[in-house]
Amino acid sequence: MGLSEEDFEKPKIAIVNSSSKLSVCYQHLDGVSQVVQDAIRAAGGVPLEIRTVAPSDFVTSAGKQGRYLMPTRDLLVNDVEVQVEGAELDGMVLLASCDKTTPAQLMAAGRLNVPSIIVTCGFQLGSQCGDHHVDIEEVYKSVGAYKAKKITLQNLTDMTCHAIKGPGVCAGLATANSMHCMAEALGMALPGNAPIRAGSDALNGYAESAGRAIMELVEKDIRPRQIMTAGAFRNAVRVAVAIGASVNVLRHLLATAIESECDVDIIGEFEAAASLVGQITKVRPNGPDRIEDFAAAGGCAGAMKQLQAILDTSVMTVSGLTLGENLAARPAPDESVIAPMSQPFRPEPGLVIIRGNLAPDGAVVKLSAVPASVRRFIGPAAVFEDENDAINAIEQSKIAPGSVVVLRMLGPKGGPGTVFAASFMAALVGAGLGETVAVVTDGELSGLNSGITIGQVMPEAAEGGPLAAVHDGDTIVIDLNRKSIALELTDAELAQRIAALPPLPPTHEKGWLAMYRQLVQPLSKGAVLGER
Repeated sequence: MGLSEEDFEKPKIAIVNSSSKLSVCYQHLDGVSQVVQDAIRAAGGVPLEIRTVAPSDFVTSAGKQGRYLMPTRDLLVNDVEVQVEGAELDGMVLLASCDKTTPAQLMAAGRLNVPSIIVTCGFQLGSQCGDHHVDIEEVYKSVGAYKAKKITLQNLTDMTCHAIKGPGVCAGLATANSMHCMAEALGMALPGNAPIRAGSDALNGYAESAGRAIMELVEKDIRPRQIMTAGAFRNAVRVAVAIGASVNVLRHLLATAIESECDVDIIGEFEAAASLVGQITKVRPNGPDRIEDFAAAGGCAGAMKQLQAILDTSVMTVSGLTLGENLAARPAPDESVIAPMSQPFRPEPGLVIIRGNLAPDGAVVKLSAVPASVRRFIGPAAVFEDENDAINAIEQSKIAPGSVVVLRMLGPKGGPGTVFAASFMAALVGAGLGETVAVVTDGELSGLNSGITIGQVMPEAAEGGPLAAVHDGDTIVIDLNRKSIALELTDAELAQRIAALPPLPPTHEKGWLAMYRQLVQPLSKGAVLGER
């Protein structure tokens, strides 16, 4: 193994690498890993690379309608636990890439509580296709446009040839880049690391710095639970709300707080943050700016600098300094991209929690991606329990403008494994129905989704939540100004329907998905595995 006798007396540091040849998200991670290893060795440590499962939302979602995505997050957490705790390693540098790796690595850091640092490994670039810029978001939306016969297969094919020009995660403020920002907002990534272009000299510089920083964290015995405090989670929530992060950050921050045994009400913090700040960025899909514009303007650190007045700047970070000390060293952001709190681009928050008899434990809305003209929506329910059936209904023009599409039994237990309902939403927008049809679901959405979308309905239908009691034609009222969602039934009628629901049938799945159904906790508890 190339170890000397002296090496056994040095700190042993895990480089947690989810490298995989399955997806462009991870193509560059081996190079990043080597930079980190060299820096650790130069700083007096022993780097030991470990490999984990590597879920990719665009690749792993191909089978079983994406049911493996959420379960793979928690599989990765346990993968890290077995290798790092089992070997009694002294610290971790975790290389974060696609959607599920960052939350899984944060969860693992919180669970194991050994000195840890996240390196966010960056976003991919798009390029010009004809007379306009194309990235993966454009391809995503255009699948729906193709199904609606608004573009040709050749148009779509041409776009796919230009949409990805380099390694890294999806362009835009989707879940991957949102969670990269959350890692930095929590203090678990070095200041300025998110977002960053994959394959860049800047990323290599952060990788080298992380290799040195982890040695200092080990020497000073600074552990994740000293960093991921209630104040840090509150900061991350406020950043998420202000920048209009992915709807999925809610479940992932919940899970990270639970694994860190941090006593903080994440859902309550989202509700409170909505009255504190408007939307200070307009990064796609929330507006015209690209993720590289956000990075150049100051990124997450720039947003936090603008939000200092409502952040706890005393919290510790992996730099070994407080957040306030980190921000003092950062340049002022470009306010044409990252607005000051006093002059937000939109007065509304980017993310909001709504409640009502259809979502008593809450549901999440990416308000920044909802058309500004739509703040109240009333319509008849069109219920589907299979995403493919709903997509076919779009193709057959069976979903009328003014409808509220209910996609249910797609949550962690119902799947089992959360169904990736994002494809339906993309198809709806591509078909030109994004502003006239609302979607309510307990399935998983993409941070790239836009439209009138109510996601992560809690409790999910498979838990006997009210979503399971909706019938075709029922009237659903969505009021985003009042942050409410209601099924127009009396309390007695709704209770009667819920009482009459049949028990959840056994799953036909085997293996990991069957085990996941047995272990997964409610979405309101972050869909972690096992009782906490």
